[in-house]
Amino acid sequence: MKKVFVSGCYDLLHSGHVEFFRQASQYGELYVGIGSDSTILEYKHHKTFYPEQERLFMVKSIRYVKDAFINAGSGIMDFVPTVEFLHPDVFVVNEDGSSDTKRKFCEEHGIEYVVLERTPAEGLTARSSTDIKNGTCALPTRLDLAGTWIDQPYVSCYAPGWAITMSLIPTFEVRERCGLSTSTRNMIKKIWPVKLPDMDPEILSKLVFCFENDPERNDGIVSGAQDAIGICIPGLCRHYYNNRFWPEKFERCDDEATLSWLEEHLCMIAMEPRRPGCSVVEGKDITEVKVKALAQAADDCWQAILAKDYEAFARAYKASFDAQVSMFPAMIQGCVQGYIDKYSALPDVKAWKMPGAGGGGYLALVVDDVKNFAEAHPEAITLTIRRK
Repeated sequence: MKKVFVSGCYDLLHSGHVEFFRQASQYGELYVGIGSDSTILEYKHHKTFYPEQERLFMVKSIRYVKDAFINAGSGIMDFVPTVEFLHPDVFVVNEDGSSDTKRKFCEEHGIEYVVLERTPAEGLTARSSTDIKNGTCALPTRLDLAGTWIDQPYVSCYAPGWAITMSLIPTFEVRERCGLSTSTRNMIKKIWPVKLPDMDPEILSKLVFCFENDPERNDGIVSGAQDAIGICIPGLCRHYYNNRFWPEKFERCDDEATLSWLEEHLCMIAMEPRRPGCSVVEGKDITEVKVKALAQAADDCWQAILAKDYEAFARAYKASFDAQVSMFPAMIQGCVQGYIDKYSALPDVKAWKMPGAGGGGYLALVVDDVKNFAEAHPEAITLTIRRK
């Protein structure tokens, strides 16, 4: 019988993990690699809820599992020593955990690579560790569409312009250090652990911005306002920056047809998280010409969205990303260019960019039809815009 291998943290063990083990075990005898306490602390920047020996005991006790081990490696590839010891025939991952690095590793070692869609057991509600940690997981996240970096005065001092964000319902696991404002979202959890309060969204976003940027903070870094705004203001929003940290004005779009149209053309691909110590501002080259190109692309993007002009939207979306990279070339360091090369070559992908500052995380794609694209590429993450 074939040896099948899966790897993960399996902290806060839940029915989703058990169903994943059940599905993986259909390919052969199942062996599980478990992230060590030290690896999780280094990679996810938090301590485990259950220590590694307790997690090992629980995983071994599941009837679908032949045996389990604590991975001896570190980082996202901590399973390498376990694989080299075990020599599995099949490596199974869920769609959120798939990466080109893992796929290439399996190819080099002659291991079949299988990606499973994350589905709950029949009759059960979908579960994830993030859902459990977040209570009802009601805190939104945000996707920045265009004008990224204009919310920093050292950029908008060259030319004013709009940033465009949309608030997302977290229907997927919001991974840390991946460009979806998790640092701001984590600050919000300190005040409102489960959901945002019912109050004016613009006032709420300014409260969050001020709370995150504590005047006692001594690292000299001010988080951009678009993070708080994108999380707190529902629907689609653009905000105008002119050499100040807080925008001069806002414009919002809550039109259902427009939001549904965006959901039909936007999806994300999970890449590797931004590496600790990675600096995307090294080698920056900010000029008036480049900032004006960024501002123009953001304005073009907004007009194309309101007109539901797909071709114009794709052009402006890509132009905004190109303007970002021209100023901050380190955004595409690490694994990023490989993902761009892979997905930009697909005929139904018309534009691409990274949420946030780059260096890893997610690749947000403009595609002809999200439903068709996701069927052909199960690793694609579909998006749900928060309406209220």
